[in-house]
Amino acid sequence: MGISDTSASAQSRARTWTRLHQHLGCVPGPLTYDMVRQAAADHLEESDDLDWKRDLPLPPMHGQWNEFAKDISAMANTRGGLLIYGVTNDHKIKGVDWEKADLRQYAQWVRNHVHPYLPDLVMFPLTDGATTLLVVDVPASEMAPHLVHGRSDKDKEQQAFTVPYRDRDHTAWMAEHQIERAYRDRFARVGRAEEEVQRHIDFITQTIAAHVSAPSAWFIAVSRPQRPLPRGAYTMNRDEAREVLEAAVTRARVLQGGESVPGPLVGMGPDTRLNPRPGLRRWVCNNFESSINREVITELYYDGTVVVAANLSFVRASEEPPGQEDDLFVSESLVTACCYDFVATAQEQQRKLRLDSTLQLTAAIISPDKPRALAPRTFAWGGGLESTPPYARRPHHIQPAHTVLSPAAADDEGHSSADELCTDLMSQFGV
Repeated sequence: MGISDTSASAQSRARTWTRLHQHLGCVPGPLTYDMVRQAAADHLEESDDLDWKRDLPLPPMHGQWNEFAKDISAMANTRGGLLIYGVTNDHKIKGVDWEKADLRQYAQWVRNHVHPYLPDLVMFPLTDGATTLLVVDVPASEMAPHLVHGRSDKDKEQQAFTVPYRDRDHTAWMAEHQIERAYRDRFARVGRAEEEVQRHIDFITQTIAAHVSAPSAWFIAVSRPQRPLPRGAYTMNRDEAREVLEAAVTRARVLQGGESVPGPLVGMGPDTRLNPRPGLRRWVCNNFESSINREVITELYYDGTVVVAANLSFVRASEEPPGQEDDLFVSESLVTACCYDFVATAQEQQRKLRLDSTLQLTAAIISPDKPRALAPRTFAWGGGLESTPPYARRPHHIQPAHTVLSPAAADDEGHSSADELCTDLMSQFGV
């Protein structure tokens, strides 16, 4: 793979706001060779999120710790940052021999020596055509503390873990009380993230309940970045929100292979989809004013969160199936379409905001007024029309389904994430 190919594929996942951007007064955007050259010329000093490296990473020798893994773990345990190889300590650009750079081996070192695994690490070259640099972009990890695993030369059977961190311009080792606090912070972050997702679910449920009078089952999904975009960093305008929704319609069809039941974005209608309205730090699209279409609401938050909700029980009077009047019908094909629309919208929002964070995806099926029996409708029984299999369960509660989506994930990962959500929801009906 050539330098340009490697750079293009990796830089799309790299962060768009770094110490170099801040120092140079640049707007958020891709890191460039000229930015590194100017920062080096300005003698930008190393810090907790910037480390100049003269030479390419070397394998551990004589029982030493893997220095590359240690540096990666230290930055991930602090607030993330950049390791830039090919720049000396006195800020001279020396460059690296790109033919000797082995990104797969570097990634393997991280997998073998850093625990828990750090999935969002990005490595890419920058070049002016004559000189090449290696940039390693380390995320501020939500799973910190990350431990470095190694062994000593004197006792090769003795395995040890240590926890490095960045202390201004050098790497230090955490004491016991620092490790304890790091773990407490991790568990608190996880708890806050779960609370934030539930807050969005509760709010959209209240919104639905205030607008819908007939009993109904709803698909509700929330996509939230592990590292939300800071307030004020970037705000989509109306045209950009419209572009996200329009692109999501196309992407959803690509993810499903082009053959699908029209999802909620299509059912919303172009007039509604092309007219997002302002909300509290978000853009809102809903068609609650319409009495002839399935109710749908989509919210694009400034911090990268996406909320999608759709009425799964919407049927016209002439189409209402006989009997089982108390059941709320849940169409498997519609749930599938909802999952693909949701993932597509999350991906398009992620790209538009240039989010460098893994997305946490949560989907649920609820009855907003009170728990009611939910009856699945599937093509697995009864031929050409969806019907409820006799063996199907009719649960009153569906557990939320969870998955993740990498930064700038390819279509096959989006497809897998949507399928995983749908499978986890529908399997609770016994189908």
